[in-house]
Amino acid sequence: MEQLPRITGELIVLRPITDADTDHIVAWRNTPSVMQNFIFRQKFTPEMHRNWLATKVATGQVIQYIIEEKATGRPVGSVYYRDVDNGNHSAEYGIFIGEPDARGKGFGTETARLFTEFGFRQLGLHRISLRLLAENLPARRSYEKAGFVLEGTFRDMVLLDGRYRDVVFMARLAQNPEKPARGEE
Repeated sequence: MEQLPRITGELIVLRPITDADTDHIVAWRNTPSVMQNFIFRQKFTPEMHRNWLATKVATGQVIQYIIEEKATGRPVGSVYYRDVDNGNHSAEYGIFIGEPDARGKGFGTETARLFTEFGFRQLGLHRISLRLLAENLPARRSYEKAGFVLEGTFRDMVLLDGRYRDVVFMARLAQNPEKPARGEE
């Protein structure tokens, strides 16, 4: 796979993930405030992350970046495409802001905008989808600001912490990347 570029915005810089990021990823993924928004809730280990890097990232099934606060260079989270399907030009989007003091500052929304444009323009994606727990309203608002459109809600799709939860599906299509797609105006 060719070298992935750094992506610079007003608030954040996105850079390709490396093994050196393992400690950050493991710490963030095991933080209750991050874990509560994931469907996968097993304790996350360095071995699990290194296996992910070797079997998913290294093979191109996943394109993963670290989100850095531009002003300080501090890593604050991660963004990725999983299940990259080159035949259908599609992938599933995922993000988390792992540092609690970095939440609510617009980093997630800017990351979503930059990373989806990168997906359309440089990776050749046509469709970028995502799923989230219905009660995660801050994430949903951020995704909407970045141009994602609601496609549906799967009621009682997952059983987490002893109760069934709805899962919302959203997507953004490339259509014409130079112009906003429906719902992006």
